[in-house]
Amino acid sequence: MSTPERMRVIEISEPGGPEVLRLAERAVPEPGAGEILIQVAFAGVNRPDALQRAGAYAPPKGASDLPGLEAAGLVAAIGPGVSEWQVGDAVCALLPGGGYADYALCPAAHALPVPEGMELREAACLPETFFTVWSNVFMRGGLKAGERFLVHGGSSGIGTKAIQLAAVFGARVFTTAGNKEKCDVCTSLGAERAINYNDEDFVEVVKAEGGMDVILDMVGGPYIPRNIRALADDGRMVHIAFLGGPKAELNFAQIMARRLTVTGSTLRPQSNIAKARIAAELREKVWPLLDTGRIAPVMDSEFPLAQAAAAHERVESPGHIGKIVLKVAG
Repeated sequence: MSTPERMRVIEISEPGGPEVLRLAERAVPEPGAGEILIQVAFAGVNRPDALQRAGAYAPPKGASDLPGLEAAGLVAAIGPGVSEWQVGDAVCALLPGGGYADYALCPAAHALPVPEGMELREAACLPETFFTVWSNVFMRGGLKAGERFLVHGGSSGIGTKAIQLAAVFGARVFTTAGNKEKCDVCTSLGAERAINYNDEDFVEVVKAEGGMDVILDMVGGPYIPRNIRALADDGRMVHIAFLGGPKAELNFAQIMARRLTVTGSTLRPQSNIAKARIAAELREKVWPLLDTGRIAPVMDSEFPLAQAAAAHERVESPGHIGKIVLKVAG
């Protein structure tokens, strides 16, 4: 597969709103040792991309300054030491950045095969959310079959994946969402109970069930003390974002007395080795479920690469359900 010298990219002209995203041209990068170059067909659009655009989530050292943390396409070139992929393989990959472009680099160990029968459009929705959910809910939160699990924002890209994975691995799944349509989507994916947070107090609902063993939270702020009250004894609260702010007043005596665990992580700054470990677990335990169709991404909308600003407006709106992608190739 021959590659051109130049490619289209979406740059962040300055920190700001969606309007600062601009179409530009750059040289096609070359893969280094242990890397592959992907000809991007579709790129996933995620809230961390919007945070980077706003100047609140800087790329790690050595990563592309272009937004885009996941993509699907064909392997266009391989770097020295890569043996697990061949040029022309269909892959989806977790990227350190640079997905909003015709070509993107990533460590070979962070790529996964496109599941059987799945289109590249859907495959581009898998890496960032599945890496996040698996590493936080199962590896860090230790969710087990039979336990009670609550995910906030169940109709989001993260939420829809968390509901499906927790349900298929035998947990009792509860979630919050902002309207009936979103709640219905959550229950169709496997949630036992979807709580409309505009009508009900999720703390009271889940306490009536005995409290939650694991809570996955991306809200923070005022939800932090409420999550503590919603946990069962020995429960684990896992934070992955703070849309409502990172600060709250908390009585740590509750954590001691009830043996609670408060933890969390961000994916992008983790080491290549840590991400490769997550990829290996996903390939073993989750990819067979995707191959057989037992779980599948929930799609919201698709935008052309040149309309990345509109895609960011959509991802930051309260109305979207599931994942948003940019169509890059074709």
